[in-house]
Amino acid sequence: MTIEIFYVMMFFILGTIMGSFYNVVGYRLPNGMSLIKPASHCPNCNKKLGIMELIPIVSYIIQLGKCKKCKQKIAMFYPIFEFATGVLFAISYLVFGFTGELIVALTFASTLLIVMISDIKYMIIPDELLLFSGVMLVIERLMTGSEIGGLLLDAVLPFLILLLIKLFGDLLFRKESLGGGDIKLMVIFGLALGWQSAILAVVIGAFIALPVSLLILAIKKTNVIAFGPFLSIAALIIYYFKIDYLVIIDKLIIGG
Repeated sequence: MTIEIFYVMMFFILGTIMGSFYNVVGYRLPNGMSLIKPASHCPNCNKKLGIMELIPIVSYIIQLGKCKKCKQKIAMFYPIFEFATGVLFAISYLVFGFTGELIVALTFASTLLIVMISDIKYMIIPDELLLFSGVMLVIERLMTGSEIGGLLLDAVLPFLILLLIKLFGDLLFRKESLGGGDIKLMVIFGLALGWQSAILAVVIGAFIALPVSLLILAIKKTNVIAFGPFLSIAALIIYYFKIDYLVIIDKLIIGG
């Protein structure tokens, strides 16, 4: 086993552990619950989970996807999410290595993973999460050489642009077109991606959301969907694949 493979495995394991915690955060934070108490338990029989039941992914496999006490099925979402978090942590190391940007990547990915859980379940993106992540990203960016003026522009400009889009949409459709959480999320995007790529994430996110929203409209007869997960997926694609917004503009507008 090479040292590189060892580090990838360690980051993957760390990610699965954090993914298990992010599940708790995404569920409890929007409900105003403590992240510490009560301890993790079965939502059906309230059995407190033991150490072996808290091992990410492995515990699900050992227990055959059921609670040890009441035999209630455990949603497959949990091990899938833990696995996805592990993959993102491993990719963060592979893309950025042991650099200052690795810390930014882990903070950014962690934030967006929690956003996806919270927005899908409750249509809420918690302010506490965005505030904490925003402060962390500012500190991390300053430590990697960014200037406060540039960070201010990166944070504010995407926020203002999406706010204007929301106000126009509200006026056009005569109802709320975007949630406040989506607009505040742009501050996080700007700090991690820069304001240009943050705006590009909105465009890509809208393209990703369109077919899904049409499908939901056809099945559930509603056009109300959580936009935060689509924005988050688009932002992660741009961030990890290092998509250059100038190349996109050249392709779409100039036709280069």
